[in-house]
Amino acid sequence: MNATPDQTTLAIEEIVSDPNVRGGRPVVKGTGLTVIDIYFKHSTGDKLAAEDIAAHYGLTLGQVYAALAYYHLHQGEMDARMKSDEDAAEALFRELSTQSKAKRLE
Repeated sequence: MNATPDQTTLAIEEIVSDPNVRGGRPVVKGTGLTVIDIYFKHSTGDKLAAEDIAAHYGLTLGQVYAALAYYHLHQGEMDARMKSDEDAAEALFRELSTQSKAKRLE
C-alpha cells in the first residue's frame, strides 16, 4: 500500500542501530539489548511474556513490543543475522576445538 500525500510514515523510534553498540545490530534505545535478544526470550528461548521481559530487563512494555514489531517487520534480515551469528560461533568453536581450547557445554 502506498502512502497518500496526506499520510506521514511513522518509525519505531525505540529501536536504534549504532555501529559502536553491539556491532550495529538493532537495539532498544539506551540499552545494549538487541531486538534478537528480546525476540529469542519471547519466542524461542525462555518463551517469556512481554510483561516478564519488560520487568526482568527494566524496559517499558512499549519497548518490548517495539522490538518484537521491528523483528517481524524485518524478519528476513533478523533471521539471516541469527544464522550468521550461529555459523560464526560454530566456526569459532571448531577452531578452538582443534587447539584443544574449547569444551562444549551440553
